[in-house]
Amino acid sequence: MLKSSPHKAVALLSGGLDSMLAILAILRQGIRVSAIRFSTPFDAHTAHDEVHGMLFERFSQQRDFENTVLHLGTEMIDIVKNPEHGYGKNMNPCIDCRIMMLKHARQFMEMVGADFLVTGEVLGQRPMSQRKDMLYHIDKDAGVTDMVLRPLCARLLRETIAEQRGIVDRGRLFSFNGRSRKPQMALAMEFGLDAYPAPAGGCLLTEPNYAFRLKELFEHAPSPSMKDIDLLRVGRHFRYSPRFKIIVGRDRAENDVIEALAQEGDYLLRVEGCGSPMTLVPGNVTAESLRYAASVCARYSDEKYLGEVAVSVFRGGKSSVLRVTPAADDILDATRIEKGQTRTQAKA
Repeated sequence: MLKSSPHKAVALLSGGLDSMLAILAILRQGIRVSAIRFSTPFDAHTAHDEVHGMLFERFSQQRDFENTVLHLGTEMIDIVKNPEHGYGKNMNPCIDCRIMMLKHARQFMEMVGADFLVTGEVLGQRPMSQRKDMLYHIDKDAGVTDMVLRPLCARLLRETIAEQRGIVDRGRLFSFNGRSRKPQMALAMEFGLDAYPAPAGGCLLTEPNYAFRLKELFEHAPSPSMKDIDLLRVGRHFRYSPRFKIIVGRDRAENDVIEALAQEGDYLLRVEGCGSPMTLVPGNVTAESLRYAASVCARYSDEKYLGEVAVSVFRGGKSSVLRVTPAADDILDATRIEKGQTRTQAKA
C-alpha cells in the first residue's frame, strides 16, 4: 500500500502528456497534488473546451487530485505585445510567458500551503525555453529558484529543494532528453495512462497565420479588446481601411461564434435563403465601407455567381437590405489579412 506523505505539490497541468506524467510521477511517491491549468486568450484549446475539459476532469478524478483553472487575460496580452525576452519563431513569447505562469504558480502554492512546484518540461524538447541554462534563468526571474521540480528530466538537472529535504526520492525520477516521445509513451503505459491528448501545438501564437493576424491587429489597434483577440481565431479577415475590418465566417460553427461575439453597435450581414457566411463589421463604418462588406459577404455566399445579391444587414434590432455585386477576387486579395498574401489597402 502506498505510504501517504504530509507534503503537497502544485503542478502546472499544461494540457499535454508530459504534464500528466509529471503529476503521476509525484503521486506515485505519495505526495498530494493540486494542479493548475492556465487559460489564456491564445490557447489552441481553451480551458473550457468541452473535450479537453472532460479529459482533464476525468484524469484528476481518477487519480484523486485537485484541478483548478486560472485565467490570464490582459496580463498575457501585454506580455505578447512587449516581451522582455523576445519572440520565438512567430509571436510566441515563451520565456516571458513561462516566467509569468511560474509567478502565479508560486502565489497559488503559498495560498494552498504546498511545498514545491512541478512541471512536465523535458530538457531539450524546445530549443528556446527548455535549455538547461534557460530553465534556471526562468526560475530565477520568476522567484522560484530550486522550487520547481521537473520529474521527467530531474536527474539531468541540479537537485531542487524538495529533493534536498527528502520530500521527493530523486532515484524515482527520470532523465528524459530531447524531442522524442517514445520514453513518455512507454511511461504512460507503465502508469496505465491510456487517455491523453495527441501531440499538437497548444498555443496559437506559434501558428504563422494567426501570428500574422495578431501583429496586424496590434498595428491598427494598440489596445485591442478581448473581442478583437477572440475574433482572430475564426473566419476570413479583411482590412478595408486602418479603422475598418471585416470578419467572414467559413462554416456554421464559425458563423455561430461570430454572431455570439457581436456587440451592440456592430453590423451583422448575411444572404438570406441560401448558404451564407455570417459577416461581422465592427468599428467605424461608412456607407461605402458597408457596401464593400456586403459585397464580400455576397462573394462567399451560394449566390456568388449572380450579378446582384440582396444582403441583409442587422444592427441594434433593426434590419435593412443592400443590393450589391459580389466582390471580385482581386479586390479580396488587396484587403485579405493572411500571411504570404501580397496586399495593399483598398482605402487609406
